[in-house]
Amino acid sequence: MKGGVKLLDVNVYQNQVDKALKVLKRQLTKEGLLKELKRRRFYEKPSVKKKRKEKEAKKKRRSMSFN
Repeated sequence: MKGGVKLLDVNVYQNQVDKALKVLKRQLTKEGLLKELKRRRFYEKPSVKKKRKEKEAKKKRRSMSFN
């Protein structure tokens, strides 16, 4: 998500906060924001970053080939 700002919108109906929280968590997971926050918690060396990106790309290619 480079450049643009994407807003998440969750509506709470009839004071069902637990249900709205569950929806919010699902949206955050789908967008990958929780993973991104955990990843940015500490500094990542460029070599480690490169290895991680290669691993993710390999995983993505493998999952696309089975679909």
